[in-house]
Amino acid sequence: MRQRLRRSIGACGLWLAGCLLATAAGAQVADEGLSPTLATIKSRHSVHVGYRESSPPFSFLDQANRPIGYSLELCQAVVDEIGVEVDDPALKIDYVKVTSDDRIPAVVQGKIDLECGSTTANAERAKQVAFSPLMFVAGTKLMVPKDSTISAPKDLQGKTIVVTKGTTNEQAMHAVDKKYNLGLNIVTAGDHEQSYQMLVDGKVAAFATDDILLYGLIARHKSQDKFKVTGDYLSYDPYGIMFRKGEPQLTAVVERAFRKLGTNHDLVPLYNKWFASRLPTGERMNVAISPQLEDAFRALDDSDGVSN
Repeated sequence: MRQRLRRSIGACGLWLAGCLLATAAGAQVADEGLSPTLATIKSRHSVHVGYRESSPPFSFLDQANRPIGYSLELCQAVVDEIGVEVDDPALKIDYVKVTSDDRIPAVVQGKIDLECGSTTANAERAKQVAFSPLMFVAGTKLMVPKDSTISAPKDLQGKTIVVTKGTTNEQAMHAVDKKYNLGLNIVTAGDHEQSYQMLVDGKVAAFATDDILLYGLIARHKSQDKFKVTGDYLSYDPYGIMFRKGEPQLTAVVERAFRKLGTNHDLVPLYNKWFASRLPTGERMNVAISPQLEDAFRALDDSDGVSN
C-alpha cells in the first residue's frame, strides 16, 4: 500500500512538473507572438518538409536518392521566409516522405510543416488544410500504350484503369464512369510509380492522373516510344503547397515568400528550369508555361506593395 502511494505521489509530481513546463513553454510562445507551427519550428530549429518520391518534376529523387524538384525549390523559399519570421536564418530542412494517400493527414497531424509535392488545391481539401498561391495548373488525362485506340472516355467502356490512391484523379474517373455509364473497373496503386508499372505490365488499359505527371513519368523512364498521353482534360487541378490551416501568421509567411519570388521575377525562370530545361536526372519535359500560370505569377508581382 505504501509503495503504491509513493508511486502515485511520484506520478502526480511528474504530471505537475509537466504542467509547469508546458505553462512556461506556452508563456514563452505567447511572448514571442508566434503561431503554433512557427513556434514549433523555432524551438526545433528545423522545418519538416514532406516530399514525394515519384512526382517529377515537382518532387522526386535524384540518382543519389535526394529529394529534388520544382515544388521543393518553392518550399526552400518559404523556409527562408520562415527563418526571417522566427529570427533563425540557419533553419534546417528535415525531409519526410509522404504519399498521395497520407500527405493530408501528415499536415493535419503535424508530422510535416509544408507539403511540397503535386497536390491539387480544392474546396474539399481546404476544409482540412491551407494552400499557397497557385504554382501550377494541371488536369486529369490518360496514359495508354502507343498503339492504343483510346482517346476519349467512351473508348474506356468496360476496361480496367488505374489511379493513384488518394488523388483527385480517382474522384474524377469515378465521375466520368458515372457520367458516361462506362462500367469501368477502377483499381488503385500506392504511388504514381506503382500505377505506371501496372500499365507497363499490361494489367490495366490506362493510367489516369494529372497530365504533367504522366509526361514526367514517360520522360523519366524514356518510354516515349511505348506510351502516350491522350484525350481531353477530365478534371481541372490547380496545384499549391500545403500547410496547416487556421494559422494566419503562417499563411502570411507563405504568401510573402511567393510575392517576393514574383516581385523578383524568379518564378518564370524557376518554372523553365524544371519544365523546359534538362532535369538533373537527364530527361527533358519541354512543357511551356500555360497562360493561366503566367497570369497567376504576374499577379504575384507586388513591387508596389510588400517590401523586402
